[in-house]
Amino acid sequence: MGRVGTALRELRGAQKSAKGVSLYSRFVNRPTGRYLAAGSYALGLTPNQVTLISAAFSFAAVAAVALTGPSWALGLAVWAALAVGFAFDSADGQLARLRGGGSAAGEWLDHVVDAAKLTALHSCVLIAFYRFPEEYGTTADGWLLVPLGFQFAAVVTFFGGLLTEKLKPRPAPGSPAAAPSTLRAVALLPVDYGVFCLVFLLLGGGRLFTWAYAGLGGVATLFLLAFLAKWFRELSAVRR
Repeated sequence: MGRVGTALRELRGAQKSAKGVSLYSRFVNRPTGRYLAAGSYALGLTPNQVTLISAAFSFAAVAAVALTGPSWALGLAVWAALAVGFAFDSADGQLARLRGGGSAAGEWLDHVVDAAKLTALHSCVLIAFYRFPEEYGTTADGWLLVPLGFQFAAVVTFFGGLLTEKLKPRPAPGSPAAAPSTLRAVALLPVDYGVFCLVFLLLGGGRLFTWAYAGLGGVATLFLLAFLAKWFRELSAVRR
């Protein structure tokens, strides 16, 4: 317990900037990940092992969506597995900082797992819509385009955000960090992965899940358009 407590104290002072982070990630996922990182440190786990634990929870949930008919129990189990997987996704980076810094291979593995998770999750919703059309109200073929569109918006947003961060110039050493905006943190809630996971609690509602999922997909598409315009404008001022 002493080692966990020491790790928690060190992690509190080694958090990433809250700029551009939604309230869920800032006040729920990151603090949960901090406890998981401290526990993983005490157990002697490596950041890559924590990444693989995150993947195991996430892909178990993904498989359950595709293979099992909708029910309230399934929804609770899927949400819990996705939420735990997301918390471990935060923990791997925090553990790496606690151990003195991560590696390029570790960052690569983390991003590959994230990309695979996003792609697989929406693909399995599509499979569920196809396998259980009566339960989800997706007997019309057009409904199968909804997960494809949502997947497109999610993957392009993920890749575009990563690439923008890589291409933007780093702030000068010692420059003060910009204060996080509470208004922006609230506005980003609809496209936070942790908030998206909550929609799976509605799996037992069948059609209710379908409409809620489609609504979030529409919001994700609108945010993608806004993000693309913002990122292009920011990078237009960068000379290489």
